[in-house]
Parts: sequence; structure tokens; C-alpha cells
Amino acid sequence: QLQASGGGLVQAGGSLRLSCVASGRTFSVMGWFRQAPKKEREFVAGFTGSGDRIDYRDPVKGRFTISRDNAKNTVYLQMNKLKPEDTAIYYCAAGGRLYEYWGQGTLVTVSS
Repeated sequence: QLQASGGGLVQAGGSLRLSCVASGRTFSVMGWFRQAPKKEREFVAGFTGSGDRIDYRDPVKGRFTISRDNAKNTVYLQMNKLKPEDTAIYYCAAGGRLYEYWGQGTLVTVSS
């Protein structure tokens, strides 16, 4: 089970930190996706491969940072310099080598 939290309303240029706690087991692959209104879900950032490589979607590079605390089985997404186009429901996902399990999502709204 994946439990995401940390979403909210923030002004453009502001910051938020999302958290996702995995319970029941550990995962090599953990990451974040998002889905904006009327758009398809897209990858944002994640630990991929065997869990030792970090990938970011180009528009968030330099603004978002993903990290994980293995002792807490938690992955974080620090989002800085937020833009209105970052507005979306953010989903945590995890798995052994692929993103097989999904959390319920947390809403991030960035006002201009």
C-alpha cells in the first residue's frame, strides 16, 4: 500500500514537499507521476532500474528533487519554483522493476 501526502494550494514560485510511505514491503522502484485536468498521466521523477538511478521529466529538472529514506520506506518529492502548469494530481508509484502499485494521489494546485 502506498500513502501519498503533502499536496495543497501554493502560489507560483512557492514550494511543496510530497511524501509517499510504502507499507507491507519494500520496493526498488519508487517514483511520482502526475495527471493534470484533461491530460494523460505522465512521469515526473523516480528511482528506476534497480532503484539506483534517478530520472526526471525535463520540465521539472532543476526544480524538483526526489529522495528516499529506506529506513522509513518513504519517497519524497521536493518541488520548488512551482508553476501553474505543475497543477495536477500527483501519484506515488512503486514496484520491483516496473511501476506496478499506485497510491491514491494528492492534489497540487499552483495559483498564478
